[in-house]
Amino acid sequence: MSLGLIHYRAPGDTVAEFLQWASETGFGNVELMWRDIEPEDCDDAKANTAEIKKVADDVGIAITGLSLGNDFVLLDDAAIADQVERMKRIGELTLMLDCHIFRTEGGAVKDEVPEDQHAAAIIKSVEAALPVCEAMDLYLAIDNHGVVSNDHKVMMTVLEHFKHPRVGTNLDTMNYRWFGYEVDELPAIYEAVAPYVLSTHMKDGNNARPDYVGAALGEGEIPLDSAVASLKAAGFDGPWHAECEAPEDFGVAYAKCLDWMKANI
Repeated sequence: MSLGLIHYRAPGDTVAEFLQWASETGFGNVELMWRDIEPEDCDDAKANTAEIKKVADDVGIAITGLSLGNDFVLLDDAAIADQVERMKRIGELTLMLDCHIFRTEGGAVKDEVPEDQHAAAIIKSVEAALPVCEAMDLYLAIDNHGVVSNDHKVMMTVLEHFKHPRVGTNLDTMNYRWFGYEVDELPAIYEAVAPYVLSTHMKDGNNARPDYVGAALGEGEIPLDSAVASLKAAGFDGPWHAECEAPEDFGVAYAKCLDWMKANI
């Protein structure tokens, strides 16, 4: 089983340095960010992506997810079309990495999309994106991130609408707690989303916003064991990615996370 982490608050000033550190620390896979392969100061994204893939191959790291940085909380057809075109462009680069999973955002709160239309907006956007996913062999793992898709009712409405193998969720084990759910509510949420999980952010911490404080895996209040049990019961076998926001040295904290995953996954 390959255990990984996301490219966030981790050692390395460049993508290559991050990949080298991840390999040396003992991680086997990573989730990268769209701006890793298409940075603002890059004149040739394809060449940059090819170089990242070479480094990953050289150090023995698989790229098992890419954070798309999208916004699917949209109702306007033109705005949705722009998001789909952007996804196609980044998708071509993502496939160069032998990666097929996009970690997608639900999207941001905005005046033109009322709260009672959040699920409908995401559904409309994903419906527009799905033909591209099928044509390009890509999967959408909608993250429970931010305010909109951390609403468990919104997330389940979207997932149950599609029940499609290319549309699922990225389970961030901490974010539902950050949003405001109580710790004792989390196991039921994990169990409900488990059949739809395509990717993970294994994350620990304490308290809901605005008092949230991150922690290395196993050092916070999150019932991680119930998340792992629900995922395994649903047949999930990875990718497992650690995410850590602990207020300590990033390298030390992520090494702790890897030790926890080895012992508990």
